[in-house]
Amino acid sequence: MKKTLAQHFDPDFGPKRILSLDGGGIRGALTLGYLKKIETVLHEKYGKDFRLCDYFDLIGGTSTGSIIAASLAIGKTVEEIVELYMELGGKIFGKKRNWWNPLETWKYLKSQYDYTQLEHCLKDTFGNITLGSDAIKTGLCIVAKRADTNSIWPMINHPEGRFYDSDEGRNKNILLWQAVRASSAAPTYFAPQMIDVGNGERAAFIDGGVSMANNPALTLLMVATLKGFPFKWNMSEDKLKLVSVGTGHSVFHKQTGEIQEAWLKTWAMNIPNMLMQDASWHNQIILQWLSNSPTPQYIDKEIETLEGDYISQKPLLKYLRYNFPLTENDLNGLGLDKTFTKVDVEDIVEMSNAHNRHILYEIGVAASKSVLSSHFE
Repeated sequence: MKKTLAQHFDPDFGPKRILSLDGGGIRGALTLGYLKKIETVLHEKYGKDFRLCDYFDLIGGTSTGSIIAASLAIGKTVEEIVELYMELGGKIFGKKRNWWNPLETWKYLKSQYDYTQLEHCLKDTFGNITLGSDAIKTGLCIVAKRADTNSIWPMINHPEGRFYDSDEGRNKNILLWQAVRASSAAPTYFAPQMIDVGNGERAAFIDGGVSMANNPALTLLMVATLKGFPFKWNMSEDKLKLVSVGTGHSVFHKQTGEIQEAWLKTWAMNIPNMLMQDASWHNQIILQWLSNSPTPQYIDKEIETLEGDYISQKPLLKYLRYNFPLTENDLNGLGLDKTFTKVDVEDIVEMSNAHNRHILYEIGVAASKSVLSSHFE
């Protein structure tokens, strides 16, 4: 049965389901491979007309995950988003600004890519839909970071939200494409997004991934359950399910000599990925601590998978995490018609290499064998 928007929000209308989508640039194509499998499972259970926005009561994402989340929330199929993504990725990351061109040098110093391509694509996709529009079929949360206050902004479409329509804010009037553009404004890649947040106040937003919320799963859980937010859903294993999908992750294997001899530029290039991984694993640890997950990740030799460890003596939600390690061994173990080398892996891990979008989708589809029908009873 398909729900109305009010039923999606209602804490007493059946168990609640959250879909969380990581940031990761063009690697969002890998996310779509997992989502295709989830959609197929739901079609087998509920019919071909069933959408992910019919199943999930809150869909949220950061950066590239926000593009996918917003598309799902307005009722698009995964196949439609794959088509959009392949076109979008080629346009957005297709060509860097030319450092040597005097007409572009000053622009390059602000961002590597021309954000107008991203804006055009988002406007074509979302048109004049606002956060308050009934074109959004389920709960939606776009995670961005407000740079002028250094604060995480989960922009939600719940009409009882504190900043939805009040003297403190008019988030309902924010255009969906602007919210997504704000969440995707990765520093050095794209220029910040300015948004009128109501009462004559303008805010400067950058990519939500420049925070602990590049993996937004824990943020979405807080949005869904904390008293300060309007959802106020109950936490228990039979009442709340959180499905989190990543964009693939690299695995660090460095020699001590490499670290000792690293130059300033080397650190500058590696630190963002290191911090993103730290934030994501922090999410993973906390959420496995809160749940009895059927998809546990091995953390380390001390706490392992946290099996039997519960922060509240019992599981407080059902938690599923789908992600894939981007290593030579793991990629070559997928059985794809390609042999991956160390150079290939380094190329795939880079989040702006648009030429990888098709193979990333193939990797996601192959890796989605970990998505079981029993996970979506």
